[in-house]
Formats: sequence, C-alpha cells, structure tokens
Amino acid sequence: MMKKRSISASKASLVLFLCQMISALDVPLDLSQPPTITQQSPKDYIVDPRENIVIQCEAKGKPPPSFSWTRNGTHFDIDKDAQVTMKPNSGTLVINIMNGGKAEAYEGVYQCTARNERGAAISNNIVIRPSRSPLWTKEKLEPNQVREGDSLVLHCRPPVGLPPPIIFWMDNAFQRLPQSERVSQGLNGDLYFSNVQPEDTREDYICYARFNHTQTIQQKQPISVKVFSMDSLNDTIAANLSDTDIYGAKPVTERQPILLTPTGSTSTKVELRGNVLLLECIAAGLPTPVIRWIKEGGELPVNRTFFENFKKTLKIIDVSEADSGNYKCIARNMLGSVHHVISVTVKAAPYWITAPRNLVLSPGEDGTLICRANGNPKPNISWFANGVPIAIAPEDPSRKVDGDTIIFSHVQERSSAVYQCNASNEYGYLLANAFVNVLAEPPRVLTPANKLYQVIADSPALLDCAYFGSPKPEIEWFKGVKGSILRGNEYVFHDNGTLEIPVAQKDSTGTYTCVARNELGKVQNEVRLEVKDPTMIIKQPEYKVIQRYGQVSFECIIKHDSTLLPTVIWLKDNDELPDDERFLVGKDNLTIVNVTDKDDGTYTCIVNTTLDSVSASAVLTVVARPNPPFDLELTGQLERSVELSWIPGDENNSPIKNFVIEYEDGLHEPGVWHYQTEVPGTQTTVQLKLSPYVNYSFRVIAVNEIGRSQPSEPSEQYLTKSANPDENPSNVQGIGSEPDNLVITWESLKGFQSNGPGLQYKVSWRQKDVDDEWTSVIVANVSKYIVSGTPTFVPYEIKVQALNDLGYAPEPSEVIGHSGEDLPMVAPGNVQVHVINSTLAKVHWDPVPLKTVRGHLQGYKVYYWKVQSLSRRSRRHVEKKILTFRGNKTFGMLPGLEPYSSYKLNVRVVNGKGEGPASPDKVFKTPEGVPSSPSFLKITNPTLDSLTLEWGSPTHPNGVLTSYILKFQPINNTHELGPLVEIRIPANESSLILKNLNYSTRYKFYFNAQTSVGSGSQITEEAVTIMDEAMASRQIDIATQGWFIGLMCAVALLILILLIVCFIRRNKGGKYPVKEKEDAHADPEIQPMKEDDGTFGEYRLFSFVSSAPF
Repeated sequence: MMKKRSISASKASLVLFLCQMISALDVPLDLSQPPTITQQSPKDYIVDPRENIVIQCEAKGKPPPSFSWTRNGTHFDIDKDAQVTMKPNSGTLVINIMNGGKAEAYEGVYQCTARNERGAAISNNIVIRPSRSPLWTKEKLEPNQVREGDSLVLHCRPPVGLPPPIIFWMDNAFQRLPQSERVSQGLNGDLYFSNVQPEDTREDYICYARFNHTQTIQQKQPISVKVFSMDSLNDTIAANLSDTDIYGAKPVTERQPILLTPTGSTSTKVELRGNVLLLECIAAGLPTPVIRWIKEGGELPVNRTFFENFKKTLKIIDVSEADSGNYKCIARNMLGSVHHVISVTVKAAPYWITAPRNLVLSPGEDGTLICRANGNPKPNISWFANGVPIAIAPEDPSRKVDGDTIIFSHVQERSSAVYQCNASNEYGYLLANAFVNVLAEPPRVLTPANKLYQVIADSPALLDCAYFGSPKPEIEWFKGVKGSILRGNEYVFHDNGTLEIPVAQKDSTGTYTCVARNELGKVQNEVRLEVKDPTMIIKQPEYKVIQRYGQVSFECIIKHDSTLLPTVIWLKDNDELPDDERFLVGKDNLTIVNVTDKDDGTYTCIVNTTLDSVSASAVLTVVARPNPPFDLELTGQLERSVELSWIPGDENNSPIKNFVIEYEDGLHEPGVWHYQTEVPGTQTTVQLKLSPYVNYSFRVIAVNEIGRSQPSEPSEQYLTKSANPDENPSNVQGIGSEPDNLVITWESLKGFQSNGPGLQYKVSWRQKDVDDEWTSVIVANVSKYIVSGTPTFVPYEIKVQALNDLGYAPEPSEVIGHSGEDLPMVAPGNVQVHVINSTLAKVHWDPVPLKTVRGHLQGYKVYYWKVQSLSRRSRRHVEKKILTFRGNKTFGMLPGLEPYSSYKLNVRVVNGKGEGPASPDKVFKTPEGVPSSPSFLKITNPTLDSLTLEWGSPTHPNGVLTSYILKFQPINNTHELGPLVEIRIPANESSLILKNLNYSTRYKFYFNAQTSVGSGSQITEEAVTIMDEAMASRQIDIATQGWFIGLMCAVALLILILLIVCFIRRNKGGKYPVKEKEDAHADPEIQPMKEDDGTFGEYRLFSFVSSAPF
C-alpha cells in the first residue's frame, strides 16, 4: 500500500485569507471605535466549589472601554464585596473562594458591559453554578435471589449531581464487571441481566458514580445476587418428596424476548439539533435476544449512526430536523421477537443564518445591520442599542428598524453605537454585538511594505493588501514598477484586497503593487512573489514483507528547489519512530535491523520545506512461523474416537495452511510423538480415530509458508479401554534355516496395536497337500518360532494370530512357507556345446528333476576354462570363469573365448542352500582366428641399397601361422607415398634383408601375420637408406653431436604427443582389424545381449595354475 499527500503553504494561506475577508473592515486600533467583546465565559458555567471563580470578560475599543457587571439583572457593585476583584485593564472578575468565600453565595446570572464614548457592548448571560457531588443515601439492600435463566435488574439510582455523574459497576477488587450481550449497563446506570447464569452469583455488585468536576467517586453499598440452578432446586425438592412423587423441573425454561427498558410498545424522545441522539432497548429472554434497529419509512443516516452497548444503544451524532421520525428496536431470539417504537422529535435552539457584522461608514453613507436566525420553534428577534432595548434607546434619525434589519441612511458621527441582536426561543438564545462606527479616514495599507511571498509552482499565490479607509477604498493591482493594471481570468480580486493567482508559474515571479484610493486620498504598497519548484519524492518506499529477525530498508529519494532546505522525517503508524537503536535513519533511507513483530506497520517518509510538504507511505509486514496453538480440549470421548479442538496462535501475518496433529502413547512409548493426521488451516476441530489400550496425549503444530510452529502444550491424557486385537502380525514367512526345520517369522504388532495387556501370538502350521491337522503353539511377544524335525524342503501352510488378555484377533490369513533346503542331489545331464565362432559358443543342458533340487531353484551355473592353446604348449595361469543363468533356463552363450583353444566346462544346478554336483567336464575347441600383430619390427644395418628387417612372432597367433606379409613404399621430401610393394614371407622366418633399394630414400613398412582365416593387424615402421659410405660416416659423426641429440629429443617428444592423440582418438571411435572381423562375423544369437534375457548369464572369474601342455 502506498499513499502520497502534499500540503502547500499557500493553501494554508487560503484559510487565512477567508478569515481576513470576515474581518476586512477591522478598524485599526489607533482610530476611534466602539467596544468589541473579545472573550467571555460560557453561558452555562459550572465551577468547582473549592477553587476561585473566574468570570471572563475581555473587550477592545478606542478609547479603551470601561467594564461593569450585573448579577441577576441588577447592578453588581464589586467594590462592596471584598471577595470580588476585577483584573486591571480587563472586565474579568475573580471571586476569592479559597480565602473564606462560599461558591453557593455567588450562584446566579452575570452579564458584563464594556463601554466607551462610542457605545457599549454586552456579554451573554453567564449562569454560574457550583458543581455538586452529594453522597449516596443510606438504604437497606436485600439480597437478590433469582432462578437460573430469569432476568434481573440491579438499580444504581445515583445521587443527583451537577453535572450528572459517570456511572460504572465494579467489584470489591476495583475490577470492572464484565459486560456482554447478556449483561450490560443501561443509560440510566442500572445493570441489566437478560438472563442470569450460575456464574452471576456474587456478593459484590457495586455501582460507582464519578463526579469529574470535583474529581470524586461515590460508592453504593454492595448488592448480593444468588442464582439458583435447576439442579440445586431439584435436589432441594427431592429431599422433601417421597420416592413415589414425581419431581424434576426442566433444566432451564427458554423464553421469548420481553423489553426491560423502555416499557410498553411506544415512547417519545425530544432532542436538540446538533446534539447526540441516544436511543436504548434492553430485552430479557433465553437464549439472549439480539437487538436490531430500523427507522420506519427511511434509512439510518450514513456516517453518523453508531451502535453501542452490544447494539442495545443507537447513537446518531449531530442530529438535525431530518432525523425526526419513528425508530423501531426489535429484540429477537429463536422463540420469537418483541419491538418498541420511539417517536423522535428534533427541536432546535436558535442558530445563526446571518449574524450582524460591524459597519464602518463615512459621514453621509448608508448601511444595514442584518440579524437572521432559525430554530424550532422559530426564534424571536430583539434589537438593543448600547445594551438598552432599542425601543427605549435614544432616538437616531439615521436609523430605522425593520424586523431583523436596521437600515442606516446619511449617518453622522453621532450615529456611532453598538447594537445587540437577541434571537431566542424556549430552548435557548443567541446574542451578537455589532457596532456602527462613523469615520472619515483616507486610505491606509496595513500589509507591510516589500513583504516577500514564496509559493510552490502550480499552486495558488495569495498576495495581501490589507487596507482601511472610510469611505471604503477601491483596490487596484499592478505588476512591476511601470506595469499595467492587472485584469483577466488568470487573476482573482477579493473584497479584502487580496490578489489571488490561482496557478502560479515560474514567470509569475516579480514585484506586485497594490493601490488603495478613496475620495480622501490614495496610497500604494509593493510586495514580492517568488515561485519555487515543488518538492518531489522520486523514489518512494515500497511494500515489504520480511521474516522476523531479518533486515529491511525503505528508500525515500527526493528532488527539491535548490533554494529550499528540506527536512526528512520518518513516522511509524503516523507517530514518531520508536526510540530503538535498531532503527537507522540514513540520508535517503530508513533501515530496520533485527526486525521484530512490533515493527509491523505503515512507515511514512515526510519531506518538509518552508513552503510544502510531501509524503509517501509503505507497509511493512513482518512474517514468521505461527505461534503454537493453545487451549487444547478433548470432547466426545468414545471407545474408538475423540474430538480434539484448539485455539490457533497468532499466524504472524502468514496464513496458516494446515494443522498437524501428533499423539503420544504414554503407556507403551512415553516421550515419543507420532504423526496422527493433519487438517486445513481453517479448521480448529478434528474427529480422531483411536486404538484401544492406548494412553493418548495430543499436540497440535501450525504450519504456514514460513515453517512449522512449536508444538502446543499436550492435551489432557485419555486412556482408551482394552479390546481384542484388531489385526494380526504382518509379513508372515516360513523359511527353513536347516534341512530339517521351518523358521516362522513375522512383524510384531506395535504397542498401541496390542489393544490390551498380555499380547501373545498363536503360531499354527501344517504340511501342505497332506491331510494333517494344524499344529499350534502360543508364544510370548516375540517375532520368530522354529519348527524342528521337518522333511527337507516341503511346503507348509502357516498362520500367526494375535491375542491378548481379552481374546483373539480375527482369523488370520494363511501363507505358504517351506522347510529348510539341502544341496541339490544331481547334476544337469546331456550337456552339449555348439561353437559359433572363434570367440563365442552356445551351451545346452537338460533340466534336473525338481525333486532333486531340494530347494528353490535359483538357476544354473556354467563353469568354463581354457585348457590349452592349440598353437603352442606352455604352463600358464588358468582363469576359471562362471556364468549364472537365473531360473529354469537350459541354454546360454559363452562369450569372450580365445580362438584356436581347447576349453572345458561343466554345469551345476543352484538352490537357496548352494550348488549341486557338477556335470562331467565337457571339452570343446574354438576354431582358428586372425593373429594379433607381430610382437616387434626392427630395421637395422642401413646401406646404400639395403635394409635388414627383424621381427617377433605374434603374441596371440590364434591359429597356425601360414606366412607374413610385408608391404613397403618410398616417401619423398613432400611426404608423398610411392608405389606399394608386397612380399609374402614364410611363417618360419624371423628376419629379411631387402636389397636393390634406392639410396638416401625413406621407406615406410607395413608388416602383419596370417593364418588360414586371414591377416592379422599390422605393425608399421620407417627407415632410410644412406647416400654413400662417407655420408654414413658423417652421419655417425653428426649423431654424436650435442645439438643433434637435442634436436632428436625434441622430435621424439613431438612424436610421443602425436601418438597419444592418435591413441585417444582410436579409443573413442576406432576398431582393431580383428575386432572388425569379429563384428562382421557376429552370431545372430548374440545380438539380444542388450536385453536382459539371461543368455549370457552372470559372469564371474576364478584363477588357477594349470600344468597342462599347450
């Protein structure tokens, strides 16, 4: 929320201007003028009898007036009363009460007269009455004995005081008695009970009367009230009746409403215009009636109507004749209604329509005094001259009285006088003084010369030219020293001489001259006007939401006229900031650190200059976790349910989303709180389902956007009755741990699930599909029972039933379990191996009979290992591999075999106990594959036309080598390759001398091995033939030079980097030739490996040393 306001000083000047218009013809005090009363005491003046009485009467005039007083219509000679003095140069009387005078002796009607040679002014009739606070008359008060539900009125009847006292009811401890729709105080001070309840019984109902003028409080004697409930009446009746008598009153008799005040169906009320109208209706009834007000034939006035005292009092402020009419109050409860009509008549004491105003006339001028007033009934108008009824006042040929108007014609100086107009009816009077002052005076300007006016641009500018003269001067305005007379719509010329510029602009700045002239002369005066830029808040504070203990900052950046000095004030809720060091006021911001709940509110930045004021406001909302709920109450307690209600704590400006209800079982798990349920944040009651034999306590946690509240205080405890268990243990299982037992397990019931003391379990079992009786045993509160002596792995029907001291739970459901497993008895038969390619084989076997498994069939394991390579013989470390195939599968794939090798395998069945015996070892061989690359290739002994090549056989021949393939080609200086030459070399060779090569030529060699299946991966090398023998020698010499060695090291490092890059790229996407061939000859049955069909089983690796020859 943001609010902005701007107050211009020139607007305040407008109010001053209106006042100046009223007193535009005030006579300067250096000129002769009749008296004017400037201050007087109120008409009805109630005084404190313990203090001096001061009756005010102040007046001005030229010459200064003298004062005199009347008391009760006759002259009051103050010189003859030593207790009375008149203040110097004043008409104010001081009656000395504190030195022996008695206020009662000076009670009466006083009137002051101020007189000089030009006339006499008189004050209102001032009625002096000392305040009174009499004591309560002693009375014997009988105790009030009332039946529950009846109505009751406790009368106050305070002593009559002046002014009337303020009434209130308290107890002996000076605590105000609580009031409500049922119990309330009437306008007359009585205490009304619409219906009494047992809690109304007390002996200290005390009515107090406070007399504000004397600052005293009077106390009535305590009133006793005793309420008899129907239960106590029944007990009393029962004690006096025989067993055969019928007795027992209804608990409380409900009654339809009746009015306690006012009585009857109609009444009247007269109120004076401008006063507050108070109408009251108080009703009795059970249930307590509700009061409603309407105005017959009209609406209750908007913005002036208020309801007080729980709507029993209708209050209308500032009443007028339009508020007359019939007002109906309606009292209603569920049994009926009653109403009362109050006829309201609004009368009016006299009030001004046009009050007479002072007249300043020059000799020979005409004028009028007008006195118009209204009232109900219409007031009478009476004229006085210098305090004397005009009918008996000295005659003046220049005046003529015409009802409420006095007309003056061709006045002369002797026509100066003070006239009084009195408007009166039965409800009061008005008295106004207005003088006629006949003067001949040239113009004078009362506004100081060269007065500076400063205003804000786009606001009104009011330039004063207060003047006086008789006859009344004419006023003209000019701008600048030699400017022309101001005219036009952009200016407003007021009767009091003021020049108004409705919308002042920057170019309005300058000097303005006002000229006043009448037939006796002319005078002028200059004033100056400066128009300033307005003050603005260009960055206003913004609405903020902050969590408790956080930090928040409001900005207030301003722009203002350079000649004005602004001051910035921060307010909180339209009051000063708290005196707290947490509030940091900067040049253009307000920062609050460690925010608390008290900081919530509206913050206003006010910027003041001498000419204007602007403000902007923003709301700070402090949010936090909600306060914990309180006043937890349990109602409607039943065996299996209870209603929980609570009162939410403060939500701390963040609405509560939900309430979480937790419970504690003080019987089984004291101190441990469990989740029970949760309800929406708008709900404050919940019906909770309960379990038997639980000592419940509940607590409630409120949750809002910020988080969870602290838990509430626990509710009272509620112990539910014991009962049979409602449920049986869950997760019942039967699994043997040994071949000759059955282990029955279950999840025990939790403490509150036991429903009563003595929780046990009845465990029952029998062999499935055998005509056996149930075997049962009752065990303590455990979760396992072992049945011994069972056959190996047979199915059992099992059930576990809960019971306690009160009985059994419902019949449990049966589950199937098995006694303990033993190792399988037989091995799979008819094991067959089908070799698919050099690296993959498929194995088949026949399933074993289920009876021989002696347990849950989990699958089959295939053990396989390489016996020897068919291409060479050697001792080697043998790795035994295992593949597991889940379920009743009878075939599987053996991947990752080595080509041209002899393998063995066996198959075993697996159950929960372990593996059965192995099938006889099955031997199979893999066919040849392509070899791996030769283990090395070296090129030595370079000559002019030959190179010597040496190589090692492949690490993995993968078959019988048939030959080596050597390919080579020259490389020129631009790294272009020459023609490729191919040579086939017998497999038993390990070196070769290449002759007839070109001298000083680089060659690239490609070398691989072959089997009958195909070529393996190749190895490459480069070498250079020499130029001649001398060059060879020189090359040897160069090779021994340090710079050459460094160069070669750099080249080697570069090659190493290139090799690493190639290796990385090859690993990311390349394939070895052997791998490509394997992929090309992949068996179709292998393709589903991506799916978990179990074909390849679970792979495990075992190692052992084999001495078998290869």
